Amino acid sequence: MVLVVGGTGQLGGRIVRELLSKGVKVRALCRRGSGYGALARMGAEIAIGDLKDASSLEAACAGADTVVTTANAARRGGEDTVDAVDLQGTRALIDAAAKAGTGHFVFTSVYGASVDSPIPFVKVKAENEEYLKASGMAWTVLAPNAFMESWPGKVVGLPAMANRDVVLVGEGTRRHAYIAEHDAAQFAVAAIMNPVARNRRLEVGGPKAVTWAEVVQTYEAALGRSIPVRYVAPGEHVDGILDVLLSLLAGYDRFDSDFDSSALAAEFGVTQTPLAAWVRAWIAANQPRIS
Repeated sequence: MVLVVGGTGQLGGRIVRELLSKGVKVRALCRRGSGYGALARMGAEIAIGDLKDASSLEAACAGADTVVTTANAARRGGEDTVDAVDLQGTRALIDAAAKAGTGHFVFTSVYGASVDSPIPFVKVKAENEEYLKASGMAWTVLAPNAFMESWPGKVVGLPAMANRDVVLVGEGTRRHAYIAEHDAAQFAVAAIMNPVARNRRLEVGGPKAVTWAEVVQTYEAALGRSIPVRYVAPGEHVDGILDVLLSLLAGYDRFDSDFDSSALAAEFGVTQTPLAAWVRAWIAANQPRIS
């Protein structure tokens, strides 16, 4: 039995579907009213609970051989804060899994997580990695780089397809090995099913690091037209774009995440998705939805 926490999210949902397709028994921890019907119809057992409710975590972990969590507060609000969900909630889940005798815990962190990070979300990820390692369970830390869906798709794809200017912060010359969510899910499933992943930190990214200019060029080639780009200085406000996104873009303009995870992909049987192939699929999937 694999308990998936975050199964109603995009990455967690992919992991649930892939495990079920392989005949693995899956239990998904879902909050009441979170839209878990599709998971149930696919065959997942549903455990109602919340990372902020420790008693529900103990019940969900009972009988689970492996626990994998992708849950975080990044797209939430209100009481779902980084402290309540990512820190306290994740640690309560680790404690519940250890108490239940779970043999393996797979934690989704982020590439570059550091206890010295000025970003609370990233700092907490690093702290939780250490907490998990001290739990006594076999562990795997999956540390994906930024997702293609969250960065090239939203920063370039959405405005380009809506015939708006693409806004980039800084010079846009830093290189980042963006990874498709599908590939991250494949790494997670491989880590769950392959014993060689135990007690390892897996830093995974796409097959090639690219600059923002190359991302724009990839969309231009796929769409068959030029895309207007506007560069703004870090800290500059842009109407229609959340300041938090602008600050993240400014942060990504200060470093490179240019690393090669092809050896890990080969080891775990994951075929890495090139940006150009992902962009073509993204356009095909999203074009009818964008006016």
